[in-house]
Amino acid sequence: MPLSVADNPFVFLESIPDPRVNRSKQHKLVDILVIALCGFLAGCEGWVDVELFGISKRKWLEKFLELPNGIPSHDTFGRVFALLNPQQLTRMLRRFVQAVTGSLPGETGALHGEGVAIDGKTLRRSGEATTGKEALHLVSAWATQHGVVLGQVATADHSNEITAIPVLLQLLDVRGATVTIDAMGCQKEIARQVREQGADYVLAVKGNQKGLEEIVRLKFGRGRPSTPRSTLQTRDKNHGRTEQRTYVAMAAPSAISRHWPDAQSIVRVCREATDEHDKKTKEVRYFISSLSPEVERLASLIRGHWGIENRLHWSLDVTFNEDQSRIRQGHAAENAALLRRLTLSILKQDTRYSDSLRCKRLRAAWENTALEHFLAIFAGN
Repeated sequence: MPLSVADNPFVFLESIPDPRVNRSKQHKLVDILVIALCGFLAGCEGWVDVELFGISKRKWLEKFLELPNGIPSHDTFGRVFALLNPQQLTRMLRRFVQAVTGSLPGETGALHGEGVAIDGKTLRRSGEATTGKEALHLVSAWATQHGVVLGQVATADHSNEITAIPVLLQLLDVRGATVTIDAMGCQKEIARQVREQGADYVLAVKGNQKGLEEIVRLKFGRGRPSTPRSTLQTRDKNHGRTEQRTYVAMAAPSAISRHWPDAQSIVRVCREATDEHDKKTKEVRYFISSLSPEVERLASLIRGHWGIENRLHWSLDVTFNEDQSRIRQGHAAENAALLRRLTLSILKQDTRYSDSLRCKRLRAAWENTALEHFLAIFAGN
């Protein structure tokens, strides 16, 4: 469905509080937000790019926006996004997620049966050595089936993911979903919070939990297991690289189920890879879960979690050039990161074009009809 100009699809953005002093305003906040979103859809990477995009598309933008003083300068974009509270800007993302998942505030089961992968990523150029400012580290939640970012929380450094994950979970309605987290989030309190919020969990196990990895290893290492096991093997070939994964699931032993909230199963994944030069590598990973030991379901959730690297983080670095972004003033780095994640989520929902993400962004830059189509997805049309 085309974007309806008459219905003012961006009116909900007017509820986002403007952080600027009234006497200094020359441009409406909604205009700044919409131009920035359109610019990121069309391949912009910084505020200079967004200003140039706005100038080149001014006649088209006037169909939707008032633009009382023309296109804002790149300095204006930078100042506004540095001042804007990221929690307020997240309203754009939440509204879009509600449209994609078909949920309304307070509705139950929007993500029922879906994997919600939580993982962190550092924006490497967002720090500043001269001032001692650390690079921004973001923890994001990714709906693996819908292909949308559900939310993000900033941390001071990678080690603070343990404190950021509970904050992020509080922002999400994960009832009926299964939350998957790497070993950093393998914490009893996080597992308890997931269960209290009505979701299941699959947590990667490493040595950060004293004794847990050893118990799981020993359980799988027994030659004649007393507990029944279920096994699944998959084989993939891509770009000359062959990967074989063997998943083994079994009921969690009492030594684990007594201490971890509602733990029902443990999983071992053996991944063997052979590259185009016939070089072989092998990796074994372990997981605990509140789900029953159904290997097909557990394997799908684990694979879905690994997909966050390819479908989200890799795309942000390769298509959006996030790691090279030098936006760092105030809240600007976090807000720009949210715009990238929102943009990526919008493009992931598109079924009209069979292009890559990069080519879809080029279409948005070159074709007004394509940009209107992507905005219609954002507006829920």
